[in-house]
Amino acid sequence: MAPQTITALYDRYEDASAAVGALERDGIPHGDISLVSNNEGDRHAGLPGDRTVGGAAGDADAAAKAKDGTGAGATLGTVAGGAAGLLAGLGLIAIPGVGPVVAAGWLVATLTGAGIGAAAGGLAGGLTGAGVSGADADAYGEGVRRGGTLVTVRIDEAQASHGASTVAAILERHGPVDLDQKASAWRADGWAAPDLGGDAAARPGTPGRVRSYPPTTGL
Repeated sequence: MAPQTITALYDRYEDASAAVGALERDGIPHGDISLVSNNEGDRHAGLPGDRTVGGAAGDADAAAKAKDGTGAGATLGTVAGGAAGLLAGLGLIAIPGVGPVVAAGWLVATLTGAGIGAAAGGLAGGLTGAGVSGADADAYGEGVRRGGTLVTVRIDEAQASHGASTVAAILERHGPVDLDQKASAWRADGWAAPDLGGDAAARPGTPGRVRSYPPTTGL
């Protein structure tokens, strides 16, 4: 059975990373978790696991490409996460329409095509491929572009020792934002979300700050 996708957007990276840690401590495999966080201005330089600064001679060039959105795929780090946990695998990538981010996990591997380059649809395209509705996917992409951090978890209820309700409760405890409220404020400020269309638009998630989307064959 294909996994369902559970999502939560956070204003603060610290809240998102705390949620990731709580998920892992509760036994959720880090291979089923993904984090994407805005890195404008190198705000995450020096984080544990960060591979975006210092050391290699090519770091400055990679960061510059990420800043203007021209970088292709994973530039540094192990974006799929390592044995020490998801956040130990943070890497710098550039996502079309979003810009520079630090990220790790299964969604990032989907976006970068195993290091070949970012998906043509950007973050929203990767999310819709995982079953997120088109409207929500665009809002999540805008949320990251505006400085937020997105946590996504995939759960196969037939195989997982933890159900979607457990994952949602952990994400909720760490203070995610109200996506509808944020999107309404952005639209009032002039944001116009593109229409992704297609079948993804007909897959609404559960309402609330933490959202669950039905299984899809996209991943």
